[in-house]
Amino acid sequence: MATESRNPRSYGLDKMNAREIVRLMDEEEHVVFRAMQNAQPQIAEAIEKVAQCYRKGGRIFYVGSGTSGRIASADAAEMPPTFGIEPDRFIAIVSGGSAATDKAVEDAEDDATAPIQILNLMGAGKDDAVIGLAASGSTAFVLSAIKHARQKGSWTCGISNNKKTPLLELADLGILLDTGPEILTGSTRLKAGTSQKLTLNRISTGAMVLNGKVIENLMVDVKANNIKLRDRCVRIVCELSNATADEARAQLEQCDFNIRTAIEELRKIQV
Repeated sequence: MATESRNPRSYGLDKMNAREIVRLMDEEEHVVFRAMQNAQPQIAEAIEKVAQCYRKGGRIFYVGSGTSGRIASADAAEMPPTFGIEPDRFIAIVSGGSAATDKAVEDAEDDATAPIQILNLMGAGKDDAVIGLAASGSTAFVLSAIKHARQKGSWTCGISNNKKTPLLELADLGILLDTGPEILTGSTRLKAGTSQKLTLNRISTGAMVLNGKVIENLMVDVKANNIKLRDRCVRIVCELSNATADEARAQLEQCDFNIRTAIEELRKIQV
């Protein structure tokens, strides 16, 4: 298994100084981008499938353990504030439950029963998509979720950092992120984890773009829950209208900081 193999470039890791460690890690990160480039067709397909699922009212479930689970949780959590969607549209199912997002619960990844129970409880079905992440490609928790999701008629995707793994073979779509051995042997929170985060970034963002949640390159459905985001809303309205900053803020305040509504109202005034 590549992710468990020793990286010959880091045999002397324990003898390196801080700058040498940083340089080696930077050099090894180039492998991540090569892996991402090689997986572009599959990632694009995943974007299209997730976009279709969302358009039909389905949900997107991320399933992962350990680092993969925490990456899944982070991406799912960012979707509502970024794109103004309901919190139940992108859902992370993590082995060990919510406690595992803050503290490692390593043995939970061997539980093949829990994901079945969770998917059943949530009523996963043919309108939903289930994306499993596992660097090894053989994590029982993730494999069980993918198998069960397929039985329920959900579209499935497996993301793994090792070739010819069960996860890539079981899912409707397999995405291989061939990042190779880590500089710290087996520590897949490094290159493997980075590649998984980048892949979810692409899938979730791309799917929202295809569903019209973006105008030009602006997040027009952002939830303005703090000063920084309210200021961002003002800038977006200014970009998409002829309003001054003061006019944009005044209109946004009347519209509960709904950018789309504010722009529509400003256009009526400006006609």
